Amino acid sequence: MTVKELCEVCSLEAINLPDPEREVNGVYIGDLLSWVMGKAGYDNAWITIMSNVNVIAVATLTDVSCIILAEGVKLESDVLETAKQKEINVLSSPAPAYETAQRLFGKV
Repeated sequence: MTVKELCEVCSLEAINLPDPEREVNGVYIGDLLSWVMGKAGYDNAWITIMSNVNVIAVATLTDVSCIILAEGVKLESDVLETAKQKEINVLSSPAPAYETAQRLFGKV
């Protein structure tokens, strides 16, 4: 499934979508950035509530297919600008991380 398809099927809002055809292969949920760096897999959708610029750096290092901000978390304009520069797909879900993961279950 692509990031664009994931957005549509799971009713996620696209905050930044420079690579909508990027494949999603699995899901990782976590907020401890050092842990995510060691555990998130290539092409995973990463669900988090963290929204600082370090999230963009971790997404770049781990090469996840997208960041999904749970609980309606928004990015500050400078963080969004960095996501645009680094071409990181960023989506948003109004639901908590667990419910967001439930939406993705069986689809990824």
